[in-house]
Parts: sequence; C-alpha cells; structure tokens
Amino acid sequence: MLLLAGPVNVGGMKAKILVVDDEPDVLDLVTYNLTQAGFQTLTAVDGAEALRKARSAAPDLILLDLMLPELDGLEVCKLLRRDAKTSAIPIIMLTARAGEMDRIVGLELGAVDYVPKPFSPRELVLRVKKRLEKDGGAPPRNVYEFGPLQVDISRHVVSVKGRRVELTATEFRLLTLLVQRAGHVQSRDRLLRDVWEYESQIDTRTVDTHMRRLRDKLGPASKYLDTVRGVGYRFLAEPG
Repeated sequence: MLLLAGPVNVGGMKAKILVVDDEPDVLDLVTYNLTQAGFQTLTAVDGAEALRKARSAAPDLILLDLMLPELDGLEVCKLLRRDAKTSAIPIIMLTARAGEMDRIVGLELGAVDYVPKPFSPRELVLRVKKRLEKDGGAPPRNVYEFGPLQVDISRHVVSVKGRRVELTATEFRLLTLLVQRAGHVQSRDRLLRDVWEYESQIDTRTVDTHMRRLRDKLGPASKYLDTVRGVGYRFLAEPG
C-alpha cells in the first residue's frame, strides 16, 4: 500500500483527479494509488470522454495519456487549453511515448509535467501532490491591466486596446508569469524552469525566441517587456 502524508485539499475538499487512459490495468493502478493517497478520482478511456468530464466535473488536475482512441492526448490538451472552463486545469502527461519531441510538444501545448511509462506509482502520486500544493495557495489575481494591455488569467484572454491578441499556451504562460512578477528580473534559466519546466542545460534561446514572438504580437504593449542584458527579462508596470 502506498503511504503518503495527508491528501491535498482544494477549497476545503479532497482534490479531484481525472485519469485518462485506454488501458484498464493502468487506470486501475493509478486510481487505486491516488485513492489510497486521499484523492477523489474519475476516469476516461478516450479523448472525447476526457473532454466531456473535464468540462462537467472541473477536476483539480488531469493525468492524460497521449495514445488515446478518437482524439489523441495532444489534441485533447490543445482543446482543453482553448476552453475558458478548462484552460487553468494542470495537465500531467502520462505516456509510453517518451521521445524528446513528444515531451516538447506536450509542454508547448500547456502540460505542466511529463511522466513516461513504465512509472513508479509512488513517484506519480508525489508529482500530483507537488503540483497541487504549488497551485493550492491563495487564489491568484485574475485580471491585470496596464494601460492598453489587459491580461485575464481566468478567461485565458489577452487584449491590447480592447482587441484580443491570439497567443499560444506557452506565450500566455510566459506573459502571465512576467506580469505576476512585475518589476522582478527573471533569468532565462528560471523562465525555462517555471514556464517550460526544463533544466538549465536546455538551450536558453528558446526563451528569446518566444519573447520575440510575444513582443511582435503585443505590438505597442511590448513596451512593458524589458530585456535585462546578459540576464533575462522583466515586466515593467510603468515603463519609462
């Protein structure tokens, strides 16, 4: 039996986990260990069912397999991130496809973690707990406004002068993180860890490329994004 210190509560209730996998043995193994650790669980065996349950049950976290019938996990992740009702739900990908490109694509689409099969049930539960504890503090501020720029986190919407700006999931996370830490310099290595959850040995040009695209999309509001030469970036609430 898996023993862990206390469940993670969200809003005073046991955290609810949606487990999505078309392999019955994996579903049984994961749900058993999560239940033993004190979580509520619900399951889905294909992408369409996962979308329905994510929208209707509002889970606190989703464990999502990539290789699913009907809709694969990457497509499910993309659709969840586009929907205001589900865009903020953390997604941990659980899959036998452990190639670097699959991992990168999954993280680009908005997954927060990636667990390859075969996996340790204890490690998986610990990752779930860690993610929920990270997200389970005081409710975050939802809407930020700086002159013409508005960032609505709960609705996953960014607008400049009232006109919506279409951002990828990664661009939105990058902007949100900088906004929430306004005035504080974020090194490229830290942004890789916090936005992409990569280690520092990954090429930091990834950050520069995304910042360049983000600035292009924000247009006049790009003045809030400041480059600190040789270090990284920061958001200036009152640019000079």
